[in-house]
Amino acid sequence: MSVSKSLYLQVLVAVILGVLLGHFAPDLAQQMQPLGDGFVKLVRMVIAPIIFVTVVVGIAKLTDTLEVGRIGLKAIIYFEILTTVAMIIGLLVGHLVEPGLGVHADPKTLNRSAVAQYTNAPHLTVPQFLLNIIPSTFVDAFAKGEILQVLLIAVLFGLALAHLGDRGKTLVKVIDETGAAMFRIIGYIMKVAPLGAFGAMAFTIGKYGIGTLAQLGILMACFYVTCALFVFVVMAIVMRICGLRLWPMMRYIKDEFFIVLGTSSSEAALPTLMEKLERAGIPPTMVGLVVPLGYAFNLDGTSIYFTMAITFISQALDIPLSWGDYLVIMVVLLLTSKGAAAVTGGGFITLAATLGTMNGKVPVEGIVLVLGIDRFMSEARAITNLFGNAVAAFAIAAWEGKLDRVRAKLAFDGT
Repeated sequence: MSVSKSLYLQVLVAVILGVLLGHFAPDLAQQMQPLGDGFVKLVRMVIAPIIFVTVVVGIAKLTDTLEVGRIGLKAIIYFEILTTVAMIIGLLVGHLVEPGLGVHADPKTLNRSAVAQYTNAPHLTVPQFLLNIIPSTFVDAFAKGEILQVLLIAVLFGLALAHLGDRGKTLVKVIDETGAAMFRIIGYIMKVAPLGAFGAMAFTIGKYGIGTLAQLGILMACFYVTCALFVFVVMAIVMRICGLRLWPMMRYIKDEFFIVLGTSSSEAALPTLMEKLERAGIPPTMVGLVVPLGYAFNLDGTSIYFTMAITFISQALDIPLSWGDYLVIMVVLLLTSKGAAAVTGGGFITLAATLGTMNGKVPVEGIVLVLGIDRFMSEARAITNLFGNAVAAFAIAAWEGKLDRVRAKLAFDGT
């Protein structure tokens, strides 16, 4: 079900009201946290079944099942290229602007206890991350809501139905109708999106205060500008290659933009984003494979954040890093960042793990310097990830020669 055309305005007003309440009545604002958490939980409740029905039906209707592997491989290649570009841009901006210069933090005064939960937390290695994609049981993946585990089950189930031929058509139809019901549920949930955005924003401002923004304003400004640069230059080029334009696409998913802005969670917009991408001329199979994969492998905003945060920490501690050090950081991040979405606090755990590979050159405890503003930077990360995965779906569809550009332009125009 499509959501109300005025949803983005409702969410925008809710965000503004949340900021005002957080600033003028912080104690009351912090009590609004359950509204934001409740909305995100409602959305996450239906993510697993929506991914399952979308992928199963899409694959079951394929005549060429080898297409699934080809799409997945192209998606992974695209994700690795774009996240590498994102890291390089974050590194260059951080190196040229030097937001940490002049902070002169003393490594001996760093509060190690403040980051103990991240420095002592187990980080998923690449083999562990890959093994984690395989669920313990069929039901366990849905119970935990693990996107990649659900995606694996859906691909296998869809392939099985595709090979059953006529015997599987009845079940495919049932799953297809179940999907229609799930999207209707999403329509109901989106009606309370403004309430969720209000609660999340009120809590954030009430707990951390707008004053926190001023303390590390240069880093904040650099990060937001860098994310905007990546979106409006790199992603615009990708969309042009696809024969489409970025700005109409961004207008098309403006509801999802404001939901992510209010909740700081790109997952909150996943179900409606998938629905809109299908309406914009991308085959359901590609949407079902590329977008969920992107939420684990195509975290462009998070990639920018990693390199910029490490650059800032080294500058703030007056620890010069060579280009060789930066190269090592990027190589390590290309591996360690893939597990960031699979663990609570994964961003900080990944930062700690990456600094830990530098033989003590930059103390792991340095991440305490960005703890205070991390919550305010999460909006930019989530929004960049949202646009990155939307553009990725168009790119892979165009690469496969399956993008309906006429339908996409009609969708962008609202017709």
